[in-house]
Amino acid sequence: MDTKRIVALATCIIMGLSASAFARDLSVLEKWKPDFDPSGARYHYILSNIDHPAIAGIGVGYKIRDRVWKETNGQLYVDFRPMAQLGGEKDVVRKLKMGAVQGMLCSSVMAANVAPKLGIVNLPYIIDSTAKLEKFRTTPELFQPFAAAAQKQGIDVVDFTGYGSYGWATTTPVKNLADAKKVNFRIAQAPVNTDTYKAWGLKFTVMPWPDVSQALQTGVIDGLDHTPIVCSITRKFDIARYFTDLHYTQGLYIHMVNKRWLNKLPADIRATFLRIVAEESAKARHLTAKQQQEQIEAAKQHGVQFFTLSAADQQKLKELARPVYEKWGKKIGPKYLELVEKTLR
Repeated sequence: MDTKRIVALATCIIMGLSASAFARDLSVLEKWKPDFDPSGARYHYILSNIDHPAIAGIGVGYKIRDRVWKETNGQLYVDFRPMAQLGGEKDVVRKLKMGAVQGMLCSSVMAANVAPKLGIVNLPYIIDSTAKLEKFRTTPELFQPFAAAAQKQGIDVVDFTGYGSYGWATTTPVKNLADAKKVNFRIAQAPVNTDTYKAWGLKFTVMPWPDVSQALQTGVIDGLDHTPIVCSITRKFDIARYFTDLHYTQGLYIHMVNKRWLNKLPADIRATFLRIVAEESAKARHLTAKQQQEQIEAAKQHGVQFFTLSAADQQKLKELARPVYEKWGKKIGPKYLELVEKTLR
C-alpha cells in the first residue's frame, strides 16, 4: 500500500471516529435540561430513543416532559433519554417488556421485531406520503389494530411521530435502478427491509446505526437507506453527497409504553399523559414535513445533489415488492393489509 493510500485510510478512520464521537456527545443535551426539580415526582416515566433531539420527531420527548410535569402538577416526571443513552433498540425493547424502561420512541424499521403487524408502516409504497400517514393515524379502523399489535408483549402503542420519507443517500449518483444495482446499501436490522431489498435485487449490508459513519468513510458501504432529515442532522451528507428520493415509506418513531406501568397510573394522570402524547405527536408530525424541506434545502446549499427515480422505475420497485406484501400480509393479517391499502389508495 503506497503512502497516499495509507494517509487516506488513516484520515477516513479518524473522521469516522470523530463522527461517532459527535453522535454520542451527550453534552449537546445540556440545553434541553428541565427548568424544574423532578425529585419530588410521585411517578417516573423513563422514555428512550436512539436519535438526536434536533429531529422534530425526537425533540417531542422534551415537549411531552415539560407539559406532563406542568399539567399533572409535578406528579409525573417524563425522564426522556435520547441518543441511545440506554442502549440500542433491541436492548431497550427487552427492558421495556420487563418494565425496567417504561417507554420508547421505537423506529418503525425495528418495530416489526416487536410485533409483525407494526411492520405494515414499513412495507414499500403502502404509506408513501405524509397525507397517507396522517390518514392512517386518524382513521380508527386503521390505527386501533396497529396500537393493539404489541399488547401480548406487554406493550401499548399510544402514538407515533416521524423522521421523514425514505430514499437513498449515496457516495455516487443514483439516477435510476441500473445505478442502484452498483451500490452496497446499508439497511437497518429489520426483517421487512431485508425482505424488500432481496425482492428488489439490490446489494445490501445489515448494520447497526452507530457503525454507519465509519462504514461510509472507509467504503465498506456506499449507500444508505434513510431519510433526508436524519442524513442531514447526523451529518451523513458530509460523506454521501447524493440523495435519491424514493418516498417509498415514512420513517416513524413509534411511542411504545409498558402496559403494566400505564395501567397502574391513577386514571386522571393516565388520561392527561395520553392526551398530551397525542397532541404533541400530532404537532411533531406536522413539523416533520416542514423540517424535511428545510433540511433538503440546507443540504442543497452545501452541494448535496438530489434526484428522483422515474415513474417507470418506481413502478418496477412496486412490482418487485409483491412477494414482500404476500409474505408480510400473512404475518400482519391479510384483511387488515387489504383494508389499509384500500383506505389509503
